Amino acid sequence: MSDYDIRSQHLNFDGLLNSRELGGMPLQNGGTFREKIAIRSDSPSGLTKEQCAKIVSYGVNLVIDLRSPGEVRHYGNPFKDIPEVRFYNIPLIMGDPDQASDPTIVFLRTHKLGDFYVLILQKLGDRICNVLRLISDNTSGITMYHCAHGKDRTGVISAFLYLLAGASREDIIRNYECSYEFMRPILDPAVEAIEPGLKHILNSDRENMIILLDYIDSVYGGDVTKYLLENGMTKDEIDKLRSRLI
Repeated sequence: MSDYDIRSQHLNFDGLLNSRELGGMPLQNGGTFREKIAIRSDSPSGLTKEQCAKIVSYGVNLVIDLRSPGEVRHYGNPFKDIPEVRFYNIPLIMGDPDQASDPTIVFLRTHKLGDFYVLILQKLGDRICNVLRLISDNTSGITMYHCAHGKDRTGVISAFLYLLAGASREDIIRNYECSYEFMRPILDPAVEAIEPGLKHILNSDRENMIILLDYIDSVYGGDVTKYLLENGMTKDEIDKLRSRLI
């Protein structure tokens, strides 16, 4: 395990709690993940024009919303209306989590979050590849990708980027599990209000990322390139993306 400071990646954007630079993550080859390529974040739905402008001035010119179309309709996304920013909605969920009868919510009443992450890999591989292609192709600025709290759907994409770049398993887990701490102002009150069987979905327990990484180890020998090839990316596309990250 490296001794890198997770908080050094935190971006103090006004209006966001869990917005973090991917750059600076130590890699096993002795290098670090390149800065100003990608930012992971919680939802920007409540941002003002001025708050968005500061993020754009930082270099963000591409925003990928990983929430369901229903979430985007209900909460909105201010970056959709900013001419300097390209916006994509690529849902990493098979429904609308705001609905109590949603299949994903039903699934999570009896399964761990890590099992949901595996389900994303099993069912939505083409969408994962599309997100990674957009990040790879955005050579003129920074890509910000986000979901609601910036830990689950966002955590899956972050794990793929870090695995491709060669980050250690333990550092990927640490990068995931700190999300709850950053989101506590929102998640602590939510824990009190949510039904008992779903309280776990607000956490970012390390076991959830371990479940995801164990799945990649067991099915793909720990090699995410095999997964990406199986789901439509070419070797040239994968090599291009990796070269941007390190």
